[in-house]
Amino acid sequence: MIKTIQTNQAPQAIGPYSQAYQCGDFLFTSGQIPLTSDGDLVGGDIVGQAHQVFNNLQAVLKAGGADLVHVVKVTLFIKNLNDFPKINEIYAYYFGDHRPARSCVEVSRLPKDVEIEIEAIAYLKSE
Repeated sequence: MIKTIQTNQAPQAIGPYSQAYQCGDFLFTSGQIPLTSDGDLVGGDIVGQAHQVFNNLQAVLKAGGADLVHVVKVTLFIKNLNDFPKINEIYAYYFGDHRPARSCVEVSRLPKDVEIEIEAIAYLKSE
């Protein structure tokens, strides 16, 4: 079973893709950038942008019947690896003791020239 996930609580896709797809027991989110649900760009430093990205990620997960504790894999794309300590602090704030597998990659450019993009995979079955 493949199901498209969509919510108005996160920004709409800015290209030909979906906010997320549910495939069986897994939910795959598209990369979330620091746009509000109205599509306004959150400017400023990495801290403010990262918080908005996590808000978006949580909204998409919720629309798919999940939350951060269901996340099993995260990929972070950041423009400046020097921001890694700040991002780790924010990441730990949202995930708490939950420690999903993670990759973090420095990239030269992201959509709308933002500082961070995050995508996640969640497992929907509860144990």
